[in-house]
Amino acid sequence: MRIGFIGLGEAAGALISGWGGAHMVKAYDIKSDSAATAGEIAARGAGLAVEVCASGAEAVSGVDLVFSTVTADQAVAVAEAHGPAMERGGVWCDLNSCAPRSKQVAEAVIRNDGGRYLDVAVMAPVYPKRNMVPCLISGPEALELASVLEGLPMDVRVMGDVVGRASSIKMVRSIMVKGMEALTAECVLAAVGADVAEEVFPSLKSAHPKIDVPERAAYNFERTLVHGARRAAEMDEVAKMIADLGLPCGMSSATADWQRILSGTDLGLPDGEVPDHLWFATEYLRRLTG
Repeated sequence: MRIGFIGLGEAAGALISGWGGAHMVKAYDIKSDSAATAGEIAARGAGLAVEVCASGAEAVSGVDLVFSTVTADQAVAVAEAHGPAMERGGVWCDLNSCAPRSKQVAEAVIRNDGGRYLDVAVMAPVYPKRNMVPCLISGPEALELASVLEGLPMDVRVMGDVVGRASSIKMVRSIMVKGMEALTAECVLAAVGADVAEEVFPSLKSAHPKIDVPERAAYNFERTLVHGARRAAEMDEVAKMIADLGLPCGMSSATADWQRILSGTDLGLPDGEVPDHLWFATEYLRRLTG
């Protein structure tokens, strides 16, 4: 298959490396436009045996499938910017974590340019499963395109013929998953800041449901530090979806705020193993409270 990627981050790298050179792949990442990050993208492309393109139009031209793997807040913008350069009948696979309304706007853009559109929801971390990470898909041609993606191969499951259906499942799940991450961070920082961690954490571990806060927190802090900006954009989309349902969206908006705060704090992770929850808490408190 001839495949183009818009965005050459973690998700793109996982899929491409999982295919192991079975397809002709080219990609464009906005970081190539900056002298500070162009070398990073060039090196990543070389490591993946991918042709790194100077523009999105070049990356989507002449390919069968386009995978959009950018941050949620850029999903519609890249469809508008690069959709016109697609081959007529080409398939735009939108893997971004967006509200159903955002996916539907992107679909209209792609179809107006003569392309086909598939709503794809990635339902787990892309590592270690890479290209076989479980994905949900939906859209008018989802049944037909499922066999195409399975042949790459990918692990996909059809959720219906309505764009936004697959993303709705992921977005609602993120309310709990990303919300627990933010709640854990707030709990740990408050417990350590108030010097009551030795009382709070055992209490939570013995309560129902049992929550091992220290074990959960270290992993959550590290993932948020690395991917918090992307997760914040996703939770903004979750809040948009909830508002579209006519419901209050304060919890999801607050989750997005925490993700932004934590990812925007430069801790300077030490080399080696991921530090424990107390290291993260101490470093964050020192920076956030002055």
